[in-house]
Amino acid sequence: MAHERAGQGGFTPATGHAPGPADAGARRAEVAVAYDGLLQIRRLTGSGPGGAAATPAAWERSRPVRAVALVLEAAGLPPSAVDARGARTAAGYAVRDGKRPGTAVVEWLGPAGSGAALGEEDGLRRCAGVLERHGWEALLYRGPRRRRHLEVEPADAGPAVRGPAS
Repeated sequence: MAHERAGQGGFTPATGHAPGPADAGARRAEVAVAYDGLLQIRRLTGSGPGGAAATPAAWERSRPVRAVALVLEAAGLPPSAVDARGARTAAGYAVRDGKRPGTAVVEWLGPAGSGAALGEEDGLRRCAGVLERHGWEALLYRGPRRRRHLEVEPADAGPAVRGPAS
C-alpha cells in the first residue's frame, strides 16, 4: 500500500503528507485495529487521572505525530494527501512535529482552489474536539498569512475516551 508506511511495512497513520490509500475499505480496517491497539496500550500502561485510557500513554507522548494522526484518522476526519511530486491532492488535516519535543502541529491543508482555507477553522475545531476527548490539549492559533493551526500536547488531566467517531 502506498499510504504513509515506514520501516518494515508496519502500520503508519495518515499524517496528510503522503498519497491517499489505494483501498479505502482495507485502510479503515487497518486503522480500526491500530486504534484498538492504542486503547489497549492505554489500558495496560496508563495510570493518569480519569482512568487508565483517559490520557496518552508513554508510547504516544514519545511519538505525538503518529499518535495524533491515528486518533484523527480513527475518528473519520479526512487527512490531506499529496501526489508523488508533493502537490496537495486532498483537503484535510496534516500533522507535523511541533517546535517542542512531545508536541505536534495540526493544520488544515488542501490543493489550490479546494476551499481548504475557508474550511480550516471548522476542520481544526473538529480535530481539537476529538483530540481533547483523547487526552490531548489542542490550542488554536493564527499563524503567518492568517492561517490557523492547532498546537497539540498531552493534557495533564484528560477526559475519558469516548470512541473514534466522537
